[in-house]
Amino acid sequence: MADYNLSELMVVAAAREIHDGDVVFVGMRLPLIAYVVAKNTHAPNAIGVFENGVLRRTPASKLIMTMSDGPNITGALACMTMLECMALLQQGRVSLGFLGAAEVDKHGNLNSTEVESGSGAERKYIRLPGSGGACDIATLAHRFVALMAHEKERLPEHVHYITSPGNGPWREHPRLKQGGPAAVITTKAVLRFDDSGEAYLDSTHPGVAVDDVLANTGWALRTLKKTRETKSPNARELKVIRDYDPNHFWTK
Repeated sequence: MADYNLSELMVVAAAREIHDGDVVFVGMRLPLIAYVVAKNTHAPNAIGVFENGVLRRTPASKLIMTMSDGPNITGALACMTMLECMALLQQGRVSLGFLGAAEVDKHGNLNSTEVESGSGAERKYIRLPGSGGACDIATLAHRFVALMAHEKERLPEHVHYITSPGNGPWREHPRLKQGGPAAVITTKAVLRFDDSGEAYLDSTHPGVAVDDVLANTGWALRTLKKTRETKSPNARELKVIRDYDPNHFWTK
């Protein structure tokens, strides 16, 4: 049971960001499994919120591929409209949101709108899916965590477009002071944010060198005097993951 893959490590790192009693905007893919792990280990009182309006006190009985799959509806705490669901953010009732993005920069700004490719006459803009509810989550949840691949082009010093704001002058607004990025969990490391709002290297995943992380980050990433290693999944966490996703649909 000691062996695990990278997706399982990221799931567990994400699960540990969930506190007992949190109201969590869950989302799909790895955060979905992270919620299951947290509920079955250290956060039994966390509530899961899905963007389609579903609230759950317990994870769906079976693995789901979309938010509206039958098992996610059956036994739900509530099935609201999307507007009512997003109103939970506006009311300040969501503790934590999970997000993905094409780019994340040194201040935790997220881009899921467009990126540039090429240069000069060859420069072009690639359109991405856009915000969805990501901007609402980033601005109005008490904190958010991003999950992404650790690639230099995806971790620029400044994103090409701010779809979802991280740290910056807008956080001075009384309504936005409680929010902001708590962590960026990548395929190589976990980044966190200091009092200035800038990211620093908190831990490297087992087998990943600090130099590897720095070489694949688009700015001079700050490091601690002694960078720690991301804690590996334990046997209980791995069992929860594999019981819930036995064919590794989300955790390949």
